[in-house]
Amino acid sequence: MINSIIHYFRNSGQFSQRIKRRHETFWQNRHGERVRNTKMSRHDPLDKWMDDPYWQRKLSNKHNAREFAKMHGCKVPHLYWKGSHIDDINFADLPPQYVIRPTVGHSSNNVFVMKNGINLFDKTLYTCDEIKAILRSEVAANPHQEFLVEEFLKNEDGEFDILTDYKFYCFKGEIACLYAIKRLSPKTGFGTFYDEHWQPMEKVQHNYPLATDIKKPGCFDEMVKMVKTLGSSYNMFVRIDVYATCNGCVFGEFTPTPSMGMNFTRFGKKLMLSYWDKYCTGII
Repeated sequence: MINSIIHYFRNSGQFSQRIKRRHETFWQNRHGERVRNTKMSRHDPLDKWMDDPYWQRKLSNKHNAREFAKMHGCKVPHLYWKGSHIDDINFADLPPQYVIRPTVGHSSNNVFVMKNGINLFDKTLYTCDEIKAILRSEVAANPHQEFLVEEFLKNEDGEFDILTDYKFYCFKGEIACLYAIKRLSPKTGFGTFYDEHWQPMEKVQHNYPLATDIKKPGCFDEMVKMVKTLGSSYNMFVRIDVYATCNGCVFGEFTPTPSMGMNFTRFGKKLMLSYWDKYCTGII
């Protein structure tokens, strides 16, 4: 009974309703999938990117998001391969460290962070054939699905390890907060909320236990500049994920409906609504 009450209060309110309404508007029609699956290039003019009332759906395709970031001068991981013909992936040509992720998906599902044959996300050894079988099954279930095989980014110490996530909650070019997560796996880790000046903030979401040892990235100023540039172009509320690497800040992805508006604290809901009403008033 008590858990049900806690769940209700965490996942109710205006902010949660706005996120759910956006999700319905974006995706509960066939047109949404068509927009997301439109293949875009960094060389395309902005009016082609923005030729739909909710053109931001294109950026929920992770390859399109890469292209959009590159168009704005942002660094992205090197791309080794992209496609849906899984048997065309030549694993022999890949370095011992690489990352595979789907162009459409969330919550790090079907993401392989590979280091010497082991997926660091689930600590499991995979053969190339086992990976191919998993990817083939995903493509069979969704013919629009593609996969990206990308560079495994080194952290600021030059090591191959699961990178700390820096998730910026942006309202156009304004940063409400960022969530730095020292991740152990897709669903476990420790995190702390900060403002755009790296000052700790009250908890905005309940997702992870508090982290006490996250250092300010050396490329933090570059992060803030990148996020403000991309957030201004996105032109509505979005979470922008970036990474701190030995080569500076690298773009990760856009998330238009983070956690489906769930698990936000009372403070977090008030913060999100105050920024939404001030900087994105009238925008879905």
